[in-house]
Amino acid sequence: MKTFKIGGVHPSENKFSANAPIRKAGLPKQAVFSLYQHIGAPAKPVVAKGDVVKVGTVLAEADGFVSVPVHSSVSGKVNKIDAVVDASGYRRPAIFVDVEGDDWEESIDRTPDLVTLAQRPDLTAEEIVKRVKACGIVGMGGATFPCHVKLTPPKGTKAECVIINAVECEPYLTADHRLMLEKPDEILVGVTLIMKAVGVDKGYIGIENNKPDAIALLTEKAKAYPGIEVVPLRVKYPQGGEKQLIAAITGREVPAPPALPIHVGAVVQNVGTTFAIYEAVMKSKPLFERVITVTGKDVKTPSNFLARIGTPMAQLIEECGGLPEATGKVIGGGPMMGKALMNLDVPVCKGSSGLLLMTEKESRRGEPQPCIRCGKCVGACPMGLEPYLLATASALRKWDLAEEHDITSCIECGSCQYTCPSMRPMLDNIRMGKTTVMALVRARNAK
Repeated sequence: MKTFKIGGVHPSENKFSANAPIRKAGLPKQAVFSLYQHIGAPAKPVVAKGDVVKVGTVLAEADGFVSVPVHSSVSGKVNKIDAVVDASGYRRPAIFVDVEGDDWEESIDRTPDLVTLAQRPDLTAEEIVKRVKACGIVGMGGATFPCHVKLTPPKGTKAECVIINAVECEPYLTADHRLMLEKPDEILVGVTLIMKAVGVDKGYIGIENNKPDAIALLTEKAKAYPGIEVVPLRVKYPQGGEKQLIAAITGREVPAPPALPIHVGAVVQNVGTTFAIYEAVMKSKPLFERVITVTGKDVKTPSNFLARIGTPMAQLIEECGGLPEATGKVIGGGPMMGKALMNLDVPVCKGSSGLLLMTEKESRRGEPQPCIRCGKCVGACPMGLEPYLLATASALRKWDLAEEHDITSCIECGSCQYTCPSMRPMLDNIRMGKTTVMALVRARNAK
C-alpha cells in the first residue's frame, strides 16, 4: 500500500465522531464574516450598515487575483462593519449581520437532484473557473488558497493529473470522512469538473486505509466516472500535506519553494473543496456553509456539523452538550497543526475544519529540557529538514542560518515537536523563524 517515504509519525487517531452523521447546526442570532477568510488580499465590503441581505448575497468582493468574495450565510440586516478576533488570533475587519429568518437568493438551486457534467455539455473550462471564483471557493483543508488560482496554472506549466486530498490525517477530525460517506456522487462530479477545468483526463482520490467504508463506497461509485481512481494509502501523518500526498500517489517529489505542485504536473484539491466546487458550478451555491467536526475526549456528543460561516464557535459547543468542566484549551483545527482560540466567540470561517476541546491534562505543556541530540526530530520530518537546527537558529535570530538550511520548506506539521523527548517548542520557534525569513526574502526580491 502506498505512502510517502521520508519521515512521518503515527499519533493516536481519536476519531470519536467518525460514526456521527452530519447534522445541520442552528442559525446564529448574529453572524460575523471576517474579510480575511483566504490567503491573499482581503475581500472589500460592498454592503453598509442597514443593508438587507439574503443567504448567498455578496457581502464583500474579491480585491485582486489572489482574493475571493465573501457571501452572507444568513438573511437579515447588516448591523455594522467592525473588527473581530478570528481563528488566527488577530483582530480583523468583519461584517456583522443580525439574523432574521432564512431567506435565500433565488439563483441558488436547493434541490437534492444530482447534476452531472454529461447534463451540462455547454460548460467550458473557463466557465467552471469563473463560477468557482464568483462563489468564493477556497481550499477547505485549512490553507484557504483561492481555488480559481489553482485552476489557472501559470504559463509554462501543464497539469497532468488532479489529486483529491481525502486523507484527513489530522487526529480527531472526521468532517471529510463523513462528507465522503454522505455525498459521494457530488464529490465525484466535482472531480470531473476540476479535471475539465485544468484539461486532464486522470484524477486520483487519496484516502487513508483507516476509512475502509469511504474507500469501498467511492471505489464502487468511481466505476461510472472514467479516469477517476481511488488510491488507498497507508496511515501516516502528515500524508495530507500536498507534497507528501503527491509523493505517495505519483512518486514525484515537488522541489523546494518557490516550486509548486503544478511543476510536477499535479493539481491538488481537498475533498471538501471538491464538493464545494460541485455546488458552486452545478447549483450556483456560494461557499457560505461547511462541515466542521466538534470533538474531544470529554465532549458529551462529538459531532460533525453543517455550519453556516459566521456562526460563533460557542454555539457549536453548546449543541454538543456544552463546554466540559475540565477543558484546558480549545483548538481551531486538530492537535497537530491547529491553533488555540483566544475566545469562543471566534466565528466559523471557510477554513474551519474542526474544533477540538482538549482537557486540562492533555493541553498542559511539559517543561522544556535541553536537547539530547537524539535525532528523532530529523527522522520524523517529512521534508527531510533538521528541525533542531532550524528551531535553534530561529530562537537565536540567526536568519541567514535558518534560510541556508531551507526553513521555508517547513510545512509546519508538528511532527518534530511530537517526537521530541525533551518537549522543546520546536514548531513554535520554526514558525516564527519561517515567517521572518519569508518576509526578508520578499523584501530582498522587491529591491
